Amino acid sequence: MPASPEPPAAPAGVAPLPVMQYDDVDSPTDVVDALLLADFVSGRHPWARTARLAKLRPGAELVPQRARLIRTAIERHKVARLASGDGWTVRVVSWRGRGAEVTVTAVDAETGASVLDEIVRGGAEPVGAGTVPIGFWHADQRRGARRDTRRIKAPSWTSIRSNYTAGARAELTRLMELTPDDVAGRLVLLHGPPGTGKTTALRALAQQWRAWCQVDCVLDPEELFADPAYLSEVAVGESEDEDEHDGPERRWRLLVLEDCDELIRGEARQTAGQALSRLLNLTDGLLGQGRNVLVAITTNEDLSRLHPAVVRPGRCLARIEVGPLSYAEATNWLGDAAGAPAGGATLAELYAHRAGAPVVAEPPVLVGGYL
Repeated sequence: MPASPEPPAAPAGVAPLPVMQYDDVDSPTDVVDALLLADFVSGRHPWARTARLAKLRPGAELVPQRARLIRTAIERHKVARLASGDGWTVRVVSWRGRGAEVTVTAVDAETGASVLDEIVRGGAEPVGAGTVPIGFWHADQRRGARRDTRRIKAPSWTSIRSNYTAGARAELTRLMELTPDDVAGRLVLLHGPPGTGKTTALRALAQQWRAWCQVDCVLDPEELFADPAYLSEVAVGESEDEDEHDGPERRWRLLVLEDCDELIRGEARQTAGQALSRLLNLTDGLLGQGRNVLVAITTNEDLSRLHPAVVRPGRCLARIEVGPLSYAEATNWLGDAAGAPAGGATLAELYAHRAGAPVVAEPPVLVGGYL
């Protein structure tokens, strides 16, 4: 479809749209975005601010009752609304199960901030106890790097200490108690079999460090280290969380990369190209200088199979093996000896046993004997 140079007419009370081109790639929500920008581009509303709400109150509308609704665009996973009032315009985009984004343009800061604060107070669900805000990065083909924020349940370290072996418990305790002044090395490496509680430990770390460190999870680490532009944006990104419950403005950021076996195993330089080099550059190279960025990686690989550059002295802030509990530790965790395998068990197996499922030992790996 050929592009049209003629912009659609703006609704009454909204400045005419700037000259733009529209084609069949654009959606109704793109028109809502353009209508919001019209007053800002024209100068009628020189003030603008955006807020993100990680979770909404049940039934929250977000558009003030006194506002005049101008547009509503409904798509599969989101709804965009444009409304206006006396000296201000608001665009609200809500995602199914993913919170909302609210942008207000206004004639001045006092008017705009008042409307935005009203919407956030009325729409945001109160912060629940035992939760922390976590950012989730992913690459968007149309808009580049995107960061969504959600509050997730994060246990206290004291409540889950018994989930780990004595050795892992001691090292994790040291990690939990670190402060910014103690940071020496930028890489946190948790390695061990699946189901041993590596992700749970990171959630507890987010809770423990919440006063000084923002935690972000990268959903597509392969894309992150394959695309320099994406990596640069994530590396320099600032916190978008406005949460007075989590203390003063954070200076440190922890990027979580889960199950990155292929990225850091011994043959990574041959199989992953520049990906490993970019990871190392982020932790202690020029890219990471002045950024106060830490990187946490979980892997199921044995330490002996990891690339020597990853585990060299001075690079890791912590290098912790998170393994299955021994028979004695599993018995103590269950509260009795019944059902605890003689060889010990992972945390996932113990939870399954507590729920009534039998703990089945993994069959031994047989080598040879096949013709």
